[in-house]
Amino acid sequence: MEAIHLFSLASEKNAWLSTRQATIAQNISHVDTPGYRARDIQPFKDVMDKTRLHMAATDPSHLERDASARQVRGKKADSWGITHSGNSVNVEQELMKAGSVAREHALSTSIIKSFHRMILMSVKG
Repeated sequence: MEAIHLFSLASEKNAWLSTRQATIAQNISHVDTPGYRARDIQPFKDVMDKTRLHMAATDPSHLERDASARQVRGKKADSWGITHSGNSVNVEQELMKAGSVAREHALSTSIIKSFHRMILMSVKG
């Protein structure tokens, strides 16, 4: 039987979400600090690209491995301005990020709960 990596992946995602939430909170706490630059952490996708965890397929047609099949999306320019004091923190933007983190955490938690219930049901018979 192969190891189930879903729990370790979810744990890494939740640790990343916790770090991002702390970074967002720090940005909000420095909203009035002159010269403070808003910070963010590396996207989770980039973190996962550096790991050795790869998707598995039981049939070659399950996953498209052709690089031309992927769509490359450009990064949007930051339209949130810098104030006269040199501070780049925008409370609305930070609150939107915090809401996104909360939604991602709730999704991750519900997936793990469902997967856990599924394992328990298979063990019970």
